[in-house]
Amino acid sequence: MLRGIRKASSNWVGKTIMIIVMSVLILSFAVWGIADIFKGFGQSTLAKIGSTEISTEQFRQLYTERLQQIGRQFGRPLTQDQARAFGIDRQVLQQAVAEAALDEDARRIGLGQSDAETMRTIVSDPNFRGTNGGFDRARFAQAIRQFGYTEQRYIAEQRKVSLRRQIAGTLTAELEPPKTLLDALTRFQNEQRSIDYVKLDANHAGTIAPPSPEVLAAYYADHKTQFRAPEYRKISFVALTPEAVAKWTTVSDEDAKKVYEARRDKFSTPERRQITQIVFPNAEEAQAARAKITGGLSFDDLAKERGLSPADADLGLVSKAEILDPAVADAAFALPANDVSQPIPGRFGVTLLKVGKIEPGSQQSFESVAPALKRDIAIDKARASIADLHNKMEDARGGGASVVEAAQKLGLAAVTIEALDRSGRAPDGNPTAIPQGLDLASAAFSSDVGVDNDALAFGGGYVWFDVLGVTPSRERSLEEVKPQVEARWRDEQISTRLRDQATDMVQKVEAGGKLADVAAAAGLKTETATAFKRDGSVAGLPSSVVEAAFRTAKDGVGQAPGLSGGEWIVFRVTDVSVPPVDLASEDAAKLKDTLQRRLADELLAQYVARLETEIGTKINESAVAQATGAATN
Repeated sequence: MLRGIRKASSNWVGKTIMIIVMSVLILSFAVWGIADIFKGFGQSTLAKIGSTEISTEQFRQLYTERLQQIGRQFGRPLTQDQARAFGIDRQVLQQAVAEAALDEDARRIGLGQSDAETMRTIVSDPNFRGTNGGFDRARFAQAIRQFGYTEQRYIAEQRKVSLRRQIAGTLTAELEPPKTLLDALTRFQNEQRSIDYVKLDANHAGTIAPPSPEVLAAYYADHKTQFRAPEYRKISFVALTPEAVAKWTTVSDEDAKKVYEARRDKFSTPERRQITQIVFPNAEEAQAARAKITGGLSFDDLAKERGLSPADADLGLVSKAEILDPAVADAAFALPANDVSQPIPGRFGVTLLKVGKIEPGSQQSFESVAPALKRDIAIDKARASIADLHNKMEDARGGGASVVEAAQKLGLAAVTIEALDRSGRAPDGNPTAIPQGLDLASAAFSSDVGVDNDALAFGGGYVWFDVLGVTPSRERSLEEVKPQVEARWRDEQISTRLRDQATDMVQKVEAGGKLADVAAAAGLKTETATAFKRDGSVAGLPSSVVEAAFRTAKDGVGQAPGLSGGEWIVFRVTDVSVPPVDLASEDAAKLKDTLQRRLADELLAQYVARLETEIGTKINESAVAQATGAATN
């Protein structure tokens, strides 16, 4: 039964990915009005919007996919606690409810879209284009199958997306931000400041004597949590992706040579020739002109005689395929260099042409392209076998086999990692053997020993994993982490000393001293940063200094931490300027587009909030807590 539930829930794996791939409406709402929360329905239903229900498993999969997406963007996974602290659980819930509300609204007002228009949208999607630039049905079928969709179901989902867009487009059409707002924000965005500043670094902190055992022990006692050993998990996994399967696929030279011959043109660089031509209205004029060439007239002089500029006659350095007229192309590539052709009857008249420089073509040998060609063939074969291997893997898992056992039955390579933390690193701090871009650590820490986990969508294929063991987080003794404790204590001492010195310098300048004089007395050199914006970057200065400068009035003095804990900056604002506002500039146009999107989001948020109230929205909070890991056992 568990396998049946897992297979049913896997049909929802692709929804978030589908939203991203198909560039559908993303609602970035700031304020939501979900009300009428109640607890009177089963745990299998997480939310009900009108007649539409969102199941707990459906939402759990959406939530997991969103966490994995964010983890990939930031290069490290988010824990469940961090995700809830950032409000990601509520954002995913709000988006799911908003989509359901818009779907209910479309049904309520009788909004529809024809099958032909839905298919046109799908066929024109660039994600489903093949190598020839057109719609590739095989690519389409593979993509939707990867995320658990049948063709009929995917078409139905795409129709919903299009209807949501229609509603949103009707609400936000011709929405314009007020000019007063645009003017004010442009001034705010383009304001520039200049500062004089000095840097205090670790060299100015003086000598930091090693801490006594008592001081170090007290520091460790106050900061124990910073030195705890993290929780580790032992896992095994198998990655079933085209690239991984391709490594186990052998391609013979014979098969590779067949593909090489079929694609020979792709491995060649065509011969190119410098072509100059003159077109005549009839054969007589062309023949007479050719006689002048024979008599010693140059081709360039003949062109001038007929009133042609060099640009009129010169076709440039072209390949045979780039010449539109086949007859002219054949003649041009049959002539020797610097020779003039006889009259050529062509599509656009009778032509004389001259061949100048010739760049020979080249052909990559089979031996030079064989490795890459075999890899491409192997990946193509692997893509075709992914679905079959997926089903076999699921069958083996359904029969009670572990990931390692199922992989061995299919001849796949399973990987076992003895210990990894929530960031995917081993106890020594080095990355583990997890493929780049796969957020397996988050999935492992959201699971437990003995849990039958869903396959993760990854790299055009799937990843199965088992959690084999859990090593709980523990408190390390001072002796285990003494070097790290002492280093952190020393860093804090340096930072405190520098901050105190910076405060003293600020007070002296505020009392009437000059920054340059105060800096010189401390053996420091004054530097300058000019005309930077609040969202700009200044070489050698962190964003904290830029932000502090824009909080400080002209001629005011301030301080901010530097690029590291061992650096502190003292600055004085020397100039504040606001360039004239040009609403026709590129920056103003970008700002206007941003404002339009935000205003559209806000308007759509209000509309959806009203819909949720009118239609009726009910949220099962205990099911939400269960799906997001907030529920306590």
